[in-house]
Amino acid sequence: MSAPVLISGLGEVAGRYDAVLCDVWGVIHDGRESFPAACEALERFQSERGPVVLISNAPRPAAAVLPQLRGLGVPDAAWSGFVTSGDATLAELAQRAPGKVWRLGPERDRVLYEGLELKPAEPADADFICCTGPFEDDDGMPEAPHVYGEVFRDCAARGLTMICANPDRVVQRGAELIWCAGALADLYEGMGGVVVMAGKPYAPVFRLALAEAAKARRSGDAGRVLMIGDGVVTDVKGANRQGLDCLFVAGGVHGAEAVVGGRPVAAAVERILLSEGAHAAFVSDALAW
Repeated sequence: MSAPVLISGLGEVAGRYDAVLCDVWGVIHDGRESFPAACEALERFQSERGPVVLISNAPRPAAAVLPQLRGLGVPDAAWSGFVTSGDATLAELAQRAPGKVWRLGPERDRVLYEGLELKPAEPADADFICCTGPFEDDDGMPEAPHVYGEVFRDCAARGLTMICANPDRVVQRGAELIWCAGALADLYEGMGGVVVMAGKPYAPVFRLALAEAAKARRSGDAGRVLMIGDGVVTDVKGANRQGLDCLFVAGGVHGAEAVVGGRPVAAAVERILLSEGAHAAFVSDALAW
């Protein structure tokens, strides 16, 4: 596989594409504030080329995430569609209703279960697990995956399936990396548990995003879609699986090892991509026009 081409901004390659799928956390905000240059780049693509669909591994439906997005200063003009891993998870949950579920995740994710015939249960009584992340992920006291080792062993021995509503392993919140559901799913699978993934890099959430792009597309070939993201395992590999070109934003979650002095380090970028068997068409330190 050839090395990704270093570009300074989306404007250099925008003419090749009719739609963009764009990751959210790490590309257009860091959980504390939005990135103005990234938002401006997406607004300009929408104005000059075609639709932008935000595609997030947030474990809640898109409608429940929008207030956070707007609160961080991400303008509505930067996107025309928004899909989340939570949207894809809802379909998986509906297939298991009625039933009893161990709801592993913070209180804010309870919106995911609204309107479904699923009763909350303790691990020993549950029919399956839905993991949206650790119970506690607040600043200063985020729970690490190993905290759940004992209960995971018991659940795996009982043959419980885990639906992972957010395949991200970590996410950047300001300067801090926070454990996500994907890390817990990795631990559970390593203990012999069965895991069903709803979000990136898996197909369900991409099908939703591509359908949104096709619905909003003004003209051009529906296949000319660019994926933009900072997560190699989720964004880049997801694009590879869907046959999409990808712009790898090296200054996101991999920034500490991939970017020096505001520029991606070619050798580090190639090493990160090769370690996961992934390929990106382009690389930049951050999203800008």
